[in-house]
Amino acid sequence: MMTALATGAFLGLSCGLAPGPLLTLVLAQTLRHGAREGCKIALTPLVTDAPIILVALVLAAKLAKLHPLLGIVSITGGAFVLYLAWDSFHPVRVNADLPAERPRSWLKGILTNLLSPHPWLFWLTVGAATVANALAQGWLTAVAFLCGFYLLLVGSKVLVALMAGRSRNLLAGQPYRVVMRVLAVLLGVFALLLFRQGLKLLAVI
Repeated sequence: MMTALATGAFLGLSCGLAPGPLLTLVLAQTLRHGAREGCKIALTPLVTDAPIILVALVLAAKLAKLHPLLGIVSITGGAFVLYLAWDSFHPVRVNADLPAERPRSWLKGILTNLLSPHPWLFWLTVGAATVANALAQGWLTAVAFLCGFYLLLVGSKVLVALMAGRSRNLLAGQPYRVVMRVLAVLLGVFALLLFRQGLKLLAVI
């Protein structure tokens, strides 16, 4: 059981800190709306991953046949991440005397995670196999793996949001706009990578 917990923690930390659309969105949302909204983005895998895991456990053996579906998901996700990039490229002023913009953090985070092929690919390959092996040893072992995985996956992103939130007050005026536009460019790069991955999964390139 301890081995399963440690394995889950290691994979969770690796996935939590790996560069990707969700981590970039955590930073962008924190800088725009504060650490609380960034933490909401960090928590969205707890909402979105349950159906992904169930589908993965059922269909992991048929992964090869899922490439077209994953390709469509990837391209759709690329389009949404590109929208997020455009949104971040025109940041609102931190101290603007205007009605507060609705953060919509839950919606953005859930859509980003569901429309990214990364969690699907992880759970259809490494994740599904590891959970299946853990279940063979008992359901408590599987629970230990999942607890370790999500504790570090979500925890690492929450830590990133809190650290970025402490620096947010230092980012006013031009520095804030520069940081947000850098994040927008990173989101744009991830969108292009999602498009490329989707086209490869669809055997277009």
